[in-house]
Amino acid sequence: MIIQELEQAINSHLTKVWQKPVKVLQISHLSGGACQDNYSIQLEIVDSSQKQTKEMVLRTDKGGSLLSSLSKRDEFRVAELVFNAGVKTPEPIYLEEAPEIIGAPFFLMEKILGKASGRYIVKDPELSSYRKNGMVADLALNLSKLHSITPEKVKDNSLKDKLKLTQVDNYIENCIRDLRTTLAELPEIHPAIELVLNWLEAKAPNVDSIVLVHGDYRTGNFMMNKDGLQGILDYEFAHWGDRHEDIAWLCMRDWRFGKLNKEVGGFGDRADFYREYSNSSGFTVDAKKVTYWEVMGNIRWAIGSAQQAERHLSGKDKGIELAAIGRRTAEMEWEAMRLIEELENAI
Repeated sequence: MIIQELEQAINSHLTKVWQKPVKVLQISHLSGGACQDNYSIQLEIVDSSQKQTKEMVLRTDKGGSLLSSLSKRDEFRVAELVFNAGVKTPEPIYLEEAPEIIGAPFFLMEKILGKASGRYIVKDPELSSYRKNGMVADLALNLSKLHSITPEKVKDNSLKDKLKLTQVDNYIENCIRDLRTTLAELPEIHPAIELVLNWLEAKAPNVDSIVLVHGDYRTGNFMMNKDGLQGILDYEFAHWGDRHEDIAWLCMRDWRFGKLNKEVGGFGDRADFYREYSNSSGFTVDAKKVTYWEVMGNIRWAIGSAQQAERHLSGKDKGIELAAIGRRTAEMEWEAMRLIEELENAI
């Protein structure tokens, strides 16, 4: 849908839903990655003869999903849970499940300040002081608040199930099974991934507890500016799982944006993050479990990048970004095996 058509659709639909005049004053396309489209929208809302101007972001699907991404309804509901748990995140405002309004379901959320660019977060001089004092602690605190959400606290049984309700004793087994299923759907073989999956099966640790996992907690999904963390973004891969998954994902080599010596997102050190998270959550981080989930994370991303490339190669959803992502598969395979070697040599 072109911008002009989108603007008209929003004007008409929100005026009807909110039963008050709504007008889009400004709208622009934001970066949304390979799967999502985001639009910055300035709305004028007339309420009791008073005009209000509100800044929002409209979030909708762009093309095919990656692995087990949530529907817009479920992503919105997760964002509500997280917001209500005190996590610094944009406030969810409105959900529209009907696809005919703009061509796909969408939701509106609060627009926040800052930038999410990886290079900005790990390299820009504007954040130098915050990187040294506060960034690691703020992200650890907010992750611990997100992980405070457990299945017992969620009353929406439908959402609870959509997040793949699981038990500690079979969670890792289910993760590996799902990865094997997705791998089998790819047209080409990946012996390195098969090798790593065998290792993951043989070396599976125990899971201490099941909590809400962000699923993509990394540099690039945090909005920041010189005043600090402005908000956590993107809950499309949220699910029930092991808290060590999110910590490991943040530490993955691919999210360091050239700052390889800073193993936490390209801006922090593991020991500092582990300590801050433990202090905030009351849960001691197990470094070996983090490495295990880092291996798992690299395999997830290896399969995911192969999926994205296949979307392009099959003609389903052509794009240079999708094609470029495909080259990351080999990088993730290599990193997973490097981590295994490192872990085995340390035993």
